[in-house]
Amino acid sequence: MIRIVGVNKKFNPGSPDEVCALGDINLEIREHEFVTVIGTNGSGKSTLLNVIAGTVFPDSGDIEIDGKIMTRKRDYQRAKYISRVFQNPFMGTAPDMTIAENLLMAMFRGKKRYPLISLNGKQKSFFRDQLSQLDMQLENRLDTVMKTLSGGQRQAIALLMAVIKTPGVLLLDEHTAALDPKSAAQVIRLTQKFVTGHSLTALMVTHSMKQAIELGNRTWMMHHGRIIDDIPEEEKKMLTTDDFLNKFEDIRKQEKLTPGLIETLKNQYV
Repeated sequence: MIRIVGVNKKFNPGSPDEVCALGDINLEIREHEFVTVIGTNGSGKSTLLNVIAGTVFPDSGDIEIDGKIMTRKRDYQRAKYISRVFQNPFMGTAPDMTIAENLLMAMFRGKKRYPLISLNGKQKSFFRDQLSQLDMQLENRLDTVMKTLSGGQRQAIALLMAVIKTPGVLLLDEHTAALDPKSAAQVIRLTQKFVTGHSLTALMVTHSMKQAIELGNRTWMMHHGRIIDDIPEEEKKMLTTDDFLNKFEDIRKQEKLTPGLIETLKNQYV
């Protein structure tokens, strides 16, 4: 479903502030795979997601989605194939529109023109059924304006909007990082339910080693713009958080990564 071939990306090239965000990335995600990505701050996780989404163009290399070259296509041109849930709960929804209006827009993702916003009884019934899956008592609040909801409620609706029309690829960019623990746990439960129930191809960046271990069937570990490990499902099932830390330690010894990496990981993710 996704092929990334020889992708490189530098920010502020040729200046003292030059940063190599992605270095010669070559990856494939097969259809229906759920891949989690973990790494330290500045490791390139979000840049990788942005390159796939089309909000950032690589300096070199190619991005292929569902057999089509997307390297120079903008994010709105990829909307037919990709849906995304952002870290900020306020980025994925239209704040001044109602829940129903947001869901209706999501239903027409990827089309050249949006219809006039008009809801009939059948659509309202469908939206109520969809909202009932969230277990947030929102199914009878279709006319509630989005900006009046809590961050957890908005993020759950943003996730529902991302899957209400089955996407080719679902991108999740640390989508629970800004939530309180209870809301985060509920959104993760919904994520697992939707990805599994729709047999989605999904890529999730996370700051949590627990999420990286428990979710998905592959995990990529990133550092300094590189994939330093690609862990398959069979191996993931046997891993603990300490095993992840040990992997970073082993790679540090082999590749002479910064000695403070393990302590940084402990502070950020454990």
